[in-house]
Amino acid sequence: TQHKILSRRSIFPIVILLVLWVIYMQDTNQWGLFQDNWFMSVTMIFGSFIAGASSEGGGAIAFPVMTLLYDIMPHTARNFSLAIQSVGMTAAALIILRNKFPVEYKYLIPASIGGGIGIIFGTFYVVPYVPATFSKMLFVTFWLSFGVILFYINVISKRKVFDRMPDLSRVELLFLLIVGFSGGTLSSILGSGLDIFSFAYITIRYHLSEKVATPTSVVVMAINSMIGFCLHYFIIQDFATEEFNYWLVSIPVVLIGAPMGAYYINQQTRDFVSWFLYIIIITQFIGALLIIKPEGMLLLFTILVFVFGLLVFYGFTKISLLTNKSDRSGKEI
Repeated sequence: TQHKILSRRSIFPIVILLVLWVIYMQDTNQWGLFQDNWFMSVTMIFGSFIAGASSEGGGAIAFPVMTLLYDIMPHTARNFSLAIQSVGMTAAALIILRNKFPVEYKYLIPASIGGGIGIIFGTFYVVPYVPATFSKMLFVTFWLSFGVILFYINVISKRKVFDRMPDLSRVELLFLLIVGFSGGTLSSILGSGLDIFSFAYITIRYHLSEKVATPTSVVVMAINSMIGFCLHYFIIQDFATEEFNYWLVSIPVVLIGAPMGAYYINQQTRDFVSWFLYIIIITQFIGALLIIKPEGMLLLFTILVFVFGLLVFYGFTKISLLTNKSDRSGKEI
């Protein structure tokens, strides 16, 4: 169903948040932050639109731009990504849910639960052991491997896609929880990851249309970002002044950009959504190669991650699934 006009109910909370932001900035006289941090506002014009329009969160743009182009430390980029996604992707999620854009709850609920556990686990037990440069290449390389497999099954194999998932067994629900946990762990390192990892699993294994999986992944990552942001801000308390200032100058941008992205992509075809994602993934990877120029162990790590990613995502295609239309609750698209 095409939604040409956004409901006023979905826009109202966003307007309220913008008003509260203006009041805070005026009351604390923080307008001068734009002079030194304008580049983050510009970055999030693109990042927020992509966050709402694709299965990659705003952190998918913010993290590589901050770490590769501006040489900002990965932990700062991660904290900022979680914080800004908790605003922008939540705004996009409101647009999605209140305007009844297609969302698959069989995927959303278990992925969100697993992701919440994963981001907490990863924050305490994985992040301290991941070197900065390796986390940068992990981000772009792992998603490149997914893009290759998605391109293969869409363009070369010409897979059938469905608008809904089949009923899931307990084993399949458990596997979705594990996928969510793995994606949440990636989010703890990179600021995003649950969205595209769960998206990859669902679209490859269950042949769910990108038109349905994309808005669902936005809602999933909005929830995961809120958990991660609260974890770092209130519990760990490592949310420093630097990322807080980046956050303040980016809030008005993402409150508009992410909902616009969600609305725009809902009007496009499934093939457009897929190609939009391919372009983002390839651009990220090429940019990382040009800036980091991996050598030695880092180059070997990059190759191994790419091969591992191919095996993981290709493995998803080989997991047994009854794809006959009679076994599906949804229709083929």
